Amino acid sequence: MDPERQTGGRSADSELGCFLRARRTQVKPADVGLSIGHGPRRTPGLRREELATLAGVSIDYYARLERGKETRPSPSVVEALASALRLGETERAYLRDLAARTARGANRGGQPDPAGQRPAVDRGVELLLRTMRPHPVHVVSRTYELLAATPGGLRLLPGMKDTPPEERNVVRWLALHPGARALYPDDWENQIRGCVARLRSLAGTDPDTPGLGRLIAELRDKSPDFAELWEHYDVQGHTTGTKTFHHPEFGVFTLGFQALDLDGTDGHRVIFYYAEPGTPAYDVMVLLDMDQPQNGTGLATGTPMANW
Repeated sequence: MDPERQTGGRSADSELGCFLRARRTQVKPADVGLSIGHGPRRTPGLRREELATLAGVSIDYYARLERGKETRPSPSVVEALASALRLGETERAYLRDLAARTARGANRGGQPDPAGQRPAVDRGVELLLRTMRPHPVHVVSRTYELLAATPGGLRLLPGMKDTPPEERNVVRWLALHPGARALYPDDWENQIRGCVARLRSLAGTDPDTPGLGRLIAELRDKSPDFAELWEHYDVQGHTTGTKTFHHPEFGVFTLGFQALDLDGTDGHRVIFYYAEPGTPAYDVMVLLDMDQPQNGTGLATGTPMANW
């Protein structure tokens, strides 16, 4: 396997060029007030020269940015490109970070990423999850490793409980487990799109995250849908909203969700599902939570002290 496929990433300068090219193809000329003229366009979205003109840079300079030959774009050029590409604030911040990393040359150029040990959750987080029952709750790492969960949280994802604890990863489950598509028959693409966006953002700004490259390489090889979404360079994830589940045990129900960052950790996040007390969805949460844990703590965790 070639180095780029192994790590799931590219050198910093190439990553910047790939992001610009991917986003350029997603902007229609009419979106920025340009006339498409007559005849077919061979280029989807904007041409290089059109984006260069909109951003106020020379065509040659912009071409060198896309090709990775120009590695130190000024902040003003970055902001001009962001505006020309009609980037939202999340995408704009990502472009700034990517350009800064490009200027530093802070990428190891395709070496395999360190595997590292599976991170453990703090005792305080375990106690917090215990108080959140009967709500389904997940604690995930930056690469979506499922580090801990309430019983309802584990049971919410069909098949996850049967996966060895060291292999439990939400995005891997979503991309590869048949139960994921059945759980979200009408919304599976939107669910995985949000996960891919967060991984893409992480790969652009912190590519040396342990396990990230191996996860991306695995999913690009095994999931054509993941591979296609990966090349879109979307970096806008979802932190709140609702999800409708078609659960094999409990039928169809809708829960709200909220994702919260855990301060003092290496990017761990709590994903909390909820419903109003007294509603049918809340009753489903209670039933999900009745699944008996094996460790006596009322939690499913990946720490060495606990058995799932």
